[in-house]
Amino acid sequence: MRKDERHTSELLGQSTRTVTLPSGLTVQMCRMPGFVTAYAMLTVGVGSIDIGYRMRGREVHLPAGVAHYLEHKMFDCPYGDAMQRFDALGASANAFTSFDKTAYYFSCTENFSEALEVLLDFVATPYFTGPSVRRERGIIAEELRMYRDSPEWMVTANLLQAMYHVHPVRVDIAGTEDSIARIDAALLRRCYQRFYCPQNMVLSVAGCFEEEEVLETAEKHFSTPKTPAQPLPIREPRTVRSHYCEQKMPIAAPMFQVGFKAAGGGPENMRHRLLDELLLDLICGETTELYRRLYEAGEINATFGSEVMAGRDFICAMFDGESRRPQAVCDALCERITALQQDGIPPQDFARCRRANYGRTIGLYGRAESIAGLMAAAHFSGMKDIYYPLEILRSATVQELEQRLREDYDPSNSALSVIWPQGNP
Repeated sequence: MRKDERHTSELLGQSTRTVTLPSGLTVQMCRMPGFVTAYAMLTVGVGSIDIGYRMRGREVHLPAGVAHYLEHKMFDCPYGDAMQRFDALGASANAFTSFDKTAYYFSCTENFSEALEVLLDFVATPYFTGPSVRRERGIIAEELRMYRDSPEWMVTANLLQAMYHVHPVRVDIAGTEDSIARIDAALLRRCYQRFYCPQNMVLSVAGCFEEEEVLETAEKHFSTPKTPAQPLPIREPRTVRSHYCEQKMPIAAPMFQVGFKAAGGGPENMRHRLLDELLLDLICGETTELYRRLYEAGEINATFGSEVMAGRDFICAMFDGESRRPQAVCDALCERITALQQDGIPPQDFARCRRANYGRTIGLYGRAESIAGLMAAAHFSGMKDIYYPLEILRSATVQELEQRLREDYDPSNSALSVIWPQGNP
C-alpha cells in the first residue's frame, strides 16, 4: 500500500508530492509548469564513511572506498555501458559519491520515460564481473593520484585529517590504493545487497514529467521490500587531532583552509548547517569590517570564501583562500569569533545576513536539479519537506546563532591547513 502526501509553499506557488511505495522506496516529485527539462536522481544512503555495518548481530568491516568503487561499476550492464544508452536517448547522465550518499542522475528534454527506465534498471540489476572490477582498480588508483596532485583538494584533505581522529571523513572518498586493492566483485555484490535496498533509497524527480508514469516505473523496478544493514556507529572525540598541518606543492601563492569542528549528528544537522552558513557571513562575509580590513591589508584576496561541510554525523565550518600569512588570517578569524561570543551579534548585521541568505536559498527552488537535490537531502536528514530551509531562516534568531557560536565555534577545536609553494622556506 502506498503512503502519499503533498507539501506546498504558498510563497513560491510550488508543491511536492512524496510517495512511499510498498517496497519502502520513497519517490519525491515536483512538477514545474513551463519547464521543458526533467531531472531525475536516485540517491542511496551509503557513502565513503560507511566502512562497516551490522547485520544479524554481527559487525562487518569494509575497506575504504567501497561506496565509490560500487558507483563506478554500477553502470556496467550485460548489454554494455548504461551511459551509452543515455547518450542514445539524448539524456545527460552522471553519478557521484559523497561522504554519506551515492547518487545516480540524468536530465533530458525528450525521451524522459525511456531514460528513467535506464536509470532504474541498471541500479536495480547490478552486473559485476571479476575482470571488469579488476580493470577499474587502475582507473580509481589514477583518480587518487590525480587528486593528490591537486592543491585545492589536498588543502581540504589535510584539514580533515587534522581535525578528525578516527572518523572516516578523514579518508579520501575513493579510499586509498591499499584499500581498493582489497575490493573485488564478490565484495561489491555483498555491499550492494546490504545497502542498495528500497528503504535506503529515494527517487527525486523535478521539472517536466508525469507523476503516475514515474510511480509505475519505480514500482516495476523496486517491488520487493528489503531491510538495509545498519552502519556501524562512529565514536569521534570532540577535540581536533592537530591544530596545524602543511604541505609544499608547485603553486604560485600559499593556500589555506581554517576549520572549526562542531559536534555532528542527529536530526538537527541540517538546521545547524543553515545557521552556520549565516554565522560564516557574520564572521567574515564580504560586507564585514574584518573582511575589508584583511582584504585592504593584502592578507586575503578575491579567492577568500567559506563553506559548511555537513553529513550524517559530522559538521564543520571552513574558511579558505590564498594568503601570504595564513596564520595571521586564522588568528584574526578566531579573534572575531571570540569577540562575537563575548559582545553578541549586532541585530542589524544579523538582519542583513539573514536577508541575503534567504534570497540565495529562494533561488534554489527555481532550478530542477537543485530541487531534486533538496528532496534527497530532506529525505535523508529527516526534514519534513524541502521548504523547511526557508522556515529555518525565517524563524532564526540572534539568540539561536549566539548559542551556536558558544557551543561549536571553539578556537581550541579549530585547525589550520596550509599549502606552501615549493620554494617557500
